[in-house]
Amino acid sequence: MIYLISFSPGAEISVMDQRALTTFDVRDSIGVITIDNPPQNRLTDPVFIDPDLIQRCSDDDGVRGIIFAGRGRHFSAGADMDSMRLIASDERRFMARLNAGKALLDSIEALPIPTVAAIEGACFGGGLEIALACHIRVCARNALFAFPEVNHGLMPGMGGTVRLPGFIGFGKSLEAVLSGDIIDAERALEIGLADHVTPAKEALPFSLSLMKKMVADRPVEVIRSIVRSLNNGRTMTASEAMEEETRMFCRLAGKLNG
Repeated sequence: MIYLISFSPGAEISVMDQRALTTFDVRDSIGVITIDNPPQNRLTDPVFIDPDLIQRCSDDDGVRGIIFAGRGRHFSAGADMDSMRLIASDERRFMARLNAGKALLDSIEALPIPTVAAIEGACFGGGLEIALACHIRVCARNALFAFPEVNHGLMPGMGGTVRLPGFIGFGKSLEAVLSGDIIDAERALEIGLADHVTPAKEALPFSLSLMKKMVADRPVEVIRSIVRSLNNGRTMTASEAMEEETRMFCRLAGKLNG
């Protein structure tokens, strides 16, 4: 299989998944997954990257963070409509692929290492759903966000309506999804859809710098414990998350004099 590779800190590794039209490389212990289907980086399948790669990154201490980006001018303009119609012709198969795509985004969201979406240009539909599954969104001033599915008689199908309210609230989410309107970078920052805005063509360099600031020289176990604890705050009850935080803190503290 294409992803039978071993990571090591500082390694420069590059592979390509021809089926999913994505590339992956490691830069100073930071993985970069690039949607590589120009000019608009449309998604030909809900499973846009091999799930095994995400699992390997989760398990391997040689990768301390992952950045998602798009090749060229755009992050991703969403689903390729011709490919979607072909898959949708078989309803059972279509539902299975959508569920697999949702599971992939869930695994990205649950990663025990930081994830950043570095967004240039269009971030529409499925592309926006990928960005929402990341922990942090960095966008260039030329970035544009939208769920345009309503204009095709559709709705987001890979968790967009579930994740969006957690960032911008129910009312703004309802307006954005039902109108299909485009949100520019400054508005995205204002309402909480984006975390940082950079000059054009600087989203990826800024994301790499931000990631290095967060993970460089940090023990891997500390990185993973912090990310897991923050994720627990979203997926567990408050008491369960508190208990897990205490357990992880004590485990780390017990190693200070080791």
